[in-house]
Amino acid sequence: MDRSAIGRESKPAINEVEKGAIRRFAESIGETNPIYFDEAAARAQGHRGIVAPPTFPLTLRAGSDLREGLLLGPGKHLLQADQTFELFHPIVAGDKITVRSKVADVTQRPTPTGMTDVAVIEDEGSDESGRLVYRAKQVWIVRTAPVQAAAGEVAHE
Repeated sequence: MDRSAIGRESKPAINEVEKGAIRRFAESIGETNPIYFDEAAARAQGHRGIVAPPTFPLTLRAGSDLREGLLLGPGKHLLQADQTFELFHPIVAGDKITVRSKVADVTQRPTPTGMTDVAVIEDEGSDESGRLVYRAKQVWIVRTAPVQAAAGEVAHE
């Protein structure tokens, strides 16, 4: 992997949070809390409107996908190993969240099959006033595709 990618940042992108997107996301993860579906219920709980579940930021996008710039090479694929979220303020329908991504680290870690490349990509989302709303961290490992054997041959890696 390309270690010079460390510090590379995406262009910022504004994501408009819609009620329907929140509802569909909440349904897809099996949420039943009415603050994710019903404006009156959300307001009764002290929110400005329908609230997005804490993992909703995974649907928000920066201006470019930094995974593409890691220069993996032929036969290499990224596999997501971990993802964490820090939510500093609730995301509410109608919010405009500006998302920026950066490559935070590119390292190697020992595994039972040898050294494995690992990349860490961090996203930050801010509201219209510039206040940090969330931070997300994704850990990606590089996986080598198995060698395909020709008919009648045994594959070796």
